[in-house]
Amino acid sequence: MSTKVRPTDLEIARLWLAARGLADVTPTPMLAARLAVRRRARLAAAILPAAFLIASALVYVSGLPIRPEDEGFGTQRRWALVVLTALVAGLVLGLWLLDRGVRRVDQRVGAELPRRATHSVRPGWRTVLGVPRAALLVITYAGAAVLAIAALAMRDGAARYAAVILLIGLCGVAVGTAVRLRHVLNHSVVADDEGSLEADFLMRVEDAREVAVPTVVWSLPVVSVFDTGLDPLNTGWLVFIVLSVIALALITTGDARSALAAQRGPSAR
Repeated sequence: MSTKVRPTDLEIARLWLAARGLADVTPTPMLAARLAVRRRARLAAAILPAAFLIASALVYVSGLPIRPEDEGFGTQRRWALVVLTALVAGLVLGLWLLDRGVRRVDQRVGAELPRRATHSVRPGWRTVLGVPRAALLVITYAGAAVLAIAALAMRDGAARYAAVILLIGLCGVAVGTAVRLRHVLNHSVVADDEGSLEADFLMRVEDAREVAVPTVVWSLPVVSVFDTGLDPLNTGWLVFIVLSVIALALITTGDARSALAAQRGPSAR
């Protein structure tokens, strides 16, 4: 295989396999290259939303009135929302480009395989993402949308402006998450034997679950509606975020126990 990788990447691939109960699978340059590009993409995918949140906070502050008598939804706020919309588009585009880079590496190493292995039945979203995580993702976005729309309907002035900022940001993050999940669930299998097929499946599962963590949804109220004070609606936001985090922790713990049981099962037999 012509794929060039560093010895460090091969060692990381070996450790990755061992940690997932695949110590008997040989770490190949193909796997090392795929894992390396995913590490870089995940780092960038963590930086992009952080930059988006900072920029959203700056946009929100730029539209606040300097004096109480300036309160209103004027030209400055309209331009701020235009800038925020551009930031949302930039976030979605940036995440799409990151996934495109991962997909291109997968396609390149896949083209070098002497043969292609595949699943007898293609894993669906229930297998890759899992019903609990999918349900949590849908509930989190739906609940956040309901709270944002409620804030938009019940508030006015600066508080209403904060709700608009939140709703636009939420829509952009939802689109970005949907685009990334579609890529993870639909991209082609890159494997040439049973071991690499299992590694490909685990990689797909980890990619999907990484995308499905709604960190930005939990963070958006902090840079918008929480500035208006701890009223009943914002208290509802806090309770909603805490419950979502607890639910994710329980799901993650359950997945870890299931994975550990699956790894011990074959050795016990």
